Amino acid sequence: MTFINPYTFIDELAFQHQRILQLFDRVREGEAEERDETFLELRRLLAVHEAAEEVVVHPRARSSITSGPKVVGERLSEERAVKRLLAELEGLGMQSAEFDAKLEALREIVEGHIEREERDEFIALRNELDDDEAARMADAVRVIEAVAPTHPHPGTESASANLLVGPFAAMLDRARDAVAVRLGQGAH
Repeated sequence: MTFINPYTFIDELAFQHQRILQLFDRVREGEAEERDETFLELRRLLAVHEAAEEVVVHPRARSSITSGPKVVGERLSEERAVKRLLAELEGLGMQSAEFDAKLEALREIVEGHIEREERDEFIALRNELDDDEAARMADAVRVIEAVAPTHPHPGTESASANLLVGPFAAMLDRARDAVAVRLGQGAH
């Protein structure tokens, strides 16, 4: 019999945080072609990751952790700022003189967001969830990540907005990504 740790979804989200920070480094330090591909990967991971947290993690944290509504409200505000900056970066393109400064500003917001989220939500959720609920949340995270948009959509920081707009936006995003690859246009 194989034992499956239902808390691995929290570990996976924390691992994604580390991957996001690594991608920031690769975008900053890479050669032009590698930077473009890495930025696409960073943008996609941020969009999918935040959607999963907004739909699955934040609602549970809001209802169960100390000061949940305040903590989640602050994280959602940070996520809104991340989506706005990410959308600006996507619109600028990597050749823009503003790109590197905005990328660094984005990284600073994301680093702080990650630290507070892991400290204020992830640890508390590990203490709150029983095995069955953790397993259900892990399944929900996998579903959301499979259908989440791959581009930032500022204004969809709530679970209901993600569930309403997310699948349609995801379909359009994935089509746009496929067309851009076929046309050799990267993110733009």
